[in-house]
Parts: sequence; C-alpha cells; structure tokens
Amino acid sequence: MKNPIGNLNKIFDSRIRMGVMSILLVNTEVSFNDLKQLLELTDGNLASHLINLEENGFIKVHKGFIGRKTNTTYSITKAGEKAFKDHLEALESMIRGVHKG
Repeated sequence: MKNPIGNLNKIFDSRIRMGVMSILLVNTEVSFNDLKQLLELTDGNLASHLINLEENGFIKVHKGFIGRKTNTTYSITKAGEKAFKDHLEALESMIRGVHKG
C-alpha cells in the first residue's frame, strides 16, 4: 500500500495557510484586513504566512490605494489553486484509505 500522506503538501500543514488558501479559493480577491478578521490573527502572524505562500507562487499580492490609504489584496494563482486542490484530494484519499468499513 502506498504512503497515504505522501501526496500532502507540507506548505499546507499550517492551519493558517490552509485557512488563507480556503478563503482565496472561493473569493476572487481578499484584503489583508479581511483575511486578518476572518482568521482572527495578528498582523505579524498573518503577514509571515502570506509571505510563505507568495514565495511559493501560490498567491499574488496586489498593492493599491483607496483614496490615500494603502490597500493590499491577495488572490490565488493557478499554481496555488492546483497545489491546494491536489492537497485536498490527498487528504480525502488518506481519509478514505484509513476507513476500515
């Protein structure tokens, strides 16, 4: 039997990165403040996870302005969408594989 956890992506081990990817999978674009509120995180904690996802090519950062205030939003990349969906499929396979029904 092949290793059921072999297809899981280590980047998504973090519940915060799982949360970010889940939110971005179903929303076109989400602001930093909305992500922070939805996930109930501090600025620094969220920022470090967003940097990790960006460096791995899973999310895109869009910096702009609303009036004079900076507005940073995030969206999922095609590579990020594929990697996250593959991870979710691997989780499902693992769950089905350990079921002894």
